[in-house]
Amino acid sequence: MTAGTERSIPLRVVVADDHPLFRDGLVAALTMIDGVEVVGTAADGEQAIALASELEPDVVLMDLAMPGVNGIEATRSILQAHPGTAVLVLTMAEGDDSLAAALRVGARGYLLKGATARKSAMHCGPSRPARQSSAPASQTGS
Repeated sequence: MTAGTERSIPLRVVVADDHPLFRDGLVAALTMIDGVEVVGTAADGEQAIALASELEPDVVLMDLAMPGVNGIEATRSILQAHPGTAVLVLTMAEGDDSLAAALRVGARGYLLKGATARKSAMHCGPSRPARQSSAPASQTGS
């Protein structure tokens, strides 16, 4: 394709949070952002892991405090199986010890649950992570 005719590939996002009202509100806000496609939602870490494997999103927005498999363990599992997926954790406070733990297991950043839709868009918009190819290294070009 020539310059100016390239098709924009949407950023594929999974939202994982156990609070339906927050999860649904975040999905509604994300769907208003050009170039963002919410491909799945999860109510717990186990569902998030399954959806990440099934849907191979570019980004998972992951709540830390969920029943069953928590956000830290779900982040670890997702990143071990899909290192090209970016996980951004959702948290209420920047000083939370679980935030530091999530960053240690590979989360790329965090989003405060009190952030405005505009700030959320800044984290999920055009400067998104590059989607890594699943092709063997010998088949990828430079």
